[in-house]
Amino acid sequence: MGEEANDSGDGGDGSGTERPSLADQRGVESVYQPAEDSDLLARTARERVEAGDTVLDVGTGSGYVAATLADAGARAVGVDVSPLACREAAENGVPVVRGDLVEPFRADAFDLVAFNPPYLPTPPEQEWDDWMEHALSGGDDGRRLVDPFLETVERVLAPGGEALMLVSSLTDPAAVRAYASEHGLASEQLASEKHPYEALVVLRFYRD
Repeated sequence: MGEEANDSGDGGDGSGTERPSLADQRGVESVYQPAEDSDLLARTARERVEAGDTVLDVGTGSGYVAATLADAGARAVGVDVSPLACREAAENGVPVVRGDLVEPFRADAFDLVAFNPPYLPTPPEQEWDDWMEHALSGGDDGRRLVDPFLETVERVLAPGGEALMLVSSLTDPAAVRAYASEHGLASEQLASEKHPYEALVVLRFYRD
């Protein structure tokens, strides 16, 4: 969700005749809806927030994680590059900003940042140029937005703050943690769940 995309359903070339949007092709919504990964991240993050904490839900989609943390007493805001996601999150009562990752926010702003990134490894020839693709595709290695997030999230963490990110075994959590270490972030695994084709893992990142 870190780039602009064409949400017209025309395959990105403006013709309107090339192929259906990914959402039409898969019979799904144009905004990512809560699933097992969203639930695992939300449950794990909720255990770590206290009333009054300021939290950010990156790539908020429908706003599910942000709403869960708000229910726990946190002051939660979402951010998403998709205008469709921003509209849906707002309709669900989540304060939301349209923007790329943590770019719109000031330094030291958040006690906790949560991110459920697009992590499915997707060869370029299989990509679709629409908003749902940007919510699902992690690029060749599944880390299209994982790495940029790790490069920038420290700036917005308050002293003692932390970032929680959901990754898949398909994304190589060990490599993700190594990349974070290269950018000054210590890490630990907080939770995991096994599913038929992958394991979902919640990683915690904090200043080393």
